[in-house]
Amino acid sequence: MMTQNHSNRVAVRSKLTAVSSRPVNPGTRHCFTGLDRAMALHSVHVVFYYKEKLFTYFDLDPFRVCLSEALSLYPPVTGRIVRREDDGEWEVKCNDSGVRVVKATVATTLDEWLISADGAEERLLAAWDDMPQGDPSLWSPYRIQINEFEGGVAIGLSCFHMQADPTSATLLIKSWAETNRREAVVHPPFFGDLSDSSLTRGSLSIHNSKSLSAYYEAKSMATKRPLVPKKMGTATFKFSDEAIKQSLLEIHQTSPVATPFDLLAALFWARIARLKHSESESKHSLSICVDFRKKLQLSYGYYGNALHFSLLTLPDVEDKQDLGDVAGAVHRHVSSQGEEEFWSSIDGFESRNGEGGESRAPFRMYGPELTCMSMEHMIEFPGSTGNTPLMYTAVFDKERRPVHVSYHVGNVEGEGLIMVMPSPEGELARMVTVTLPEEELEQLREDEAVLRLNPIMIVSGTRQA
Repeated sequence: MMTQNHSNRVAVRSKLTAVSSRPVNPGTRHCFTGLDRAMALHSVHVVFYYKEKLFTYFDLDPFRVCLSEALSLYPPVTGRIVRREDDGEWEVKCNDSGVRVVKATVATTLDEWLISADGAEERLLAAWDDMPQGDPSLWSPYRIQINEFEGGVAIGLSCFHMQADPTSATLLIKSWAETNRREAVVHPPFFGDLSDSSLTRGSLSIHNSKSLSAYYEAKSMATKRPLVPKKMGTATFKFSDEAIKQSLLEIHQTSPVATPFDLLAALFWARIARLKHSESESKHSLSICVDFRKKLQLSYGYYGNALHFSLLTLPDVEDKQDLGDVAGAVHRHVSSQGEEEFWSSIDGFESRNGEGGESRAPFRMYGPELTCMSMEHMIEFPGSTGNTPLMYTAVFDKERRPVHVSYHVGNVEGEGLIMVMPSPEGELARMVTVTLPEEELEQLREDEAVLRLNPIMIVSGTRQA
């Protein structure tokens, strides 16, 4: 029976289960790292938009067969989460129970959707149910949704953040696309254990960072305090290569080595800080999230979470007259991070054990302070031709690249989330997806400093009534 959501534009037509084309070896298990377990309050959502139709009839099309072939590379994706008998920790029982696949139709064109839909409506393209409180052994930690527009298609992927970060989620779809083209998978998944990575550490002497420990402990304590519920909204700003180049020139004197990420993180942090309450202390702090696969020389196909969170504090950030001062602070903070800090953080998560050796409760990684995620590592990802950003190399047929790729993180609370990511335009062009309390988001959309860069709004609810 067909069901429709409140928007009357997305209609779920059917549900099925996709399994691997090759059986998993009996007894296969996938263990989570301490960092993986820390992400348990969140989910990852990615939507790939294609202007061309990718298949005829999904149920019988080779498109679905290739999904099963790709899933054979990813036993944890088709498995189920269970408790270990010895210590009660979560792990994945790789029993090939399959991935839930939802098929839906969207009663509009893809172009109209990108203009008119907002973040809440877009989430309907990537079905998701949070892990149940009781027994999750029947719950699928991955969901794929095939959304057919009146011309074009969107593939939505949702997953439990404890299973994968945005890069791992992206590589899963890319592997499916490469399998569909009958080409070798460029970055097959690597199921290594970060807690036992002596080969990548080399002779580094790792010391626990007191500042990092205090930062994560503060996050843990904040999770125990209930937050005032706020209705969050999401908007995406697309900035051209020309606009970013011009802005970097304007701050060159005070921040000559600033990158597009430094610029946009500084701009949105400073402008959002102005929207916060005058007595808010957290507005002077920004939690910055970066991927560490390249810096730690991990396999680029490393499956799981390879994210590092750190805190930058800048007093009176909202009053800085020169944006270059803020961009310079962001640049110095990010560029100063090295292998020792990353390993110190990883070891810190592994040592977060409570009574009986069981890990303590997860905390909200994206919050309560404003968080900014850098996805700059996806620009120069090995195997990407012509510096095409990783997400835009998910080509299922010939040169039919995605025209847009959206990313969201579930269960973001507190001050909000900024995601700075590559644009399909290439070069220095960037897209920024912002999740904020709705009243602040409305003000940000009209902010003169942001609008001066002439952004194009995508999936931001700009449809006229």
